[in-house]
Amino acid sequence: MPETGTASGVLATRELYLDLLKRAVSHTLYSRTDVGPMVGRNQITRALLREADRRGLLLLRAVEDPEGQREEGRDWPLFGQTMVGLKRLDNVRLCVEDVIERGVPGDLIETGVWRGGATIFMRGILEAHGVRDRTVWVADSFEGLPRADVERYPADVGGAHWHLGDPLAISLEEVQGNFERYGLLDDQVRFLKGWFKDTLHTVHEPQWAVMRLDGDMYGSTMEALTALYPNLAHGGYVIVDDYSSVEVCRRAVDDYREANGIEDPIQQIDWTGVYWRRSA
Repeated sequence: MPETGTASGVLATRELYLDLLKRAVSHTLYSRTDVGPMVGRNQITRALLREADRRGLLLLRAVEDPEGQREEGRDWPLFGQTMVGLKRLDNVRLCVEDVIERGVPGDLIETGVWRGGATIFMRGILEAHGVRDRTVWVADSFEGLPRADVERYPADVGGAHWHLGDPLAISLEEVQGNFERYGLLDDQVRFLKGWFKDTLHTVHEPQWAVMRLDGDMYGSTMEALTALYPNLAHGGYVIVDDYSSVEVCRRAVDDYREANGIEDPIQQIDWTGVYWRRSA
């Protein structure tokens, strides 16, 4: 986005663009009936319904104020590119703009992207600020959640998360198409396809400024932290999507922080998301 006109005009244009992009990827611009099954192919399993109910997520029932649900990321949109809600998207913007302003080095990454909306928003923020020296990494199996590796991660024993694989299995091509629809598919976007244990260590000489984790499971969360956190720049951010709603995710974060002596305070974003800034 070229910066033309007065400084106030540039700021106003940037604000309008990013607000519009946020509302587009979250599908809060349109119908009040964009509430429904998080499923593709019209298949709803008992495990899916139990998991949605356990998290307090809106799945099928109609509501009088879906926008309020969407602000908190408590429903899973039929048509939007993200389910994280407006507050967590605002947090993405806060973190990315802060590392830009303070000159914290590094790229941006999300592990577990669904339809790509949060990473599309990351790329849009870079575009709005004219940033050309950072990359957005889009890491996902694009096949849904893995079966639990209970030998390595016994905390995932009995978890039904992998049963959500079908609705979470958004193909790489669909996510790339979503970036393209917003005019944001370019060489500042890189895709890491595969299980986190196989892909996150393969980035050559990585440095991260913002890492956003949305892996749901203990194993997926721990693998992302183990691979990425050592290369998070001081002053960079960790965002965890499911910390307060998925017990095994919270346990993985707490275990990693304790094992590595991380005492930076965890800040609450909304009913489930949290973040912290790395101080050392």
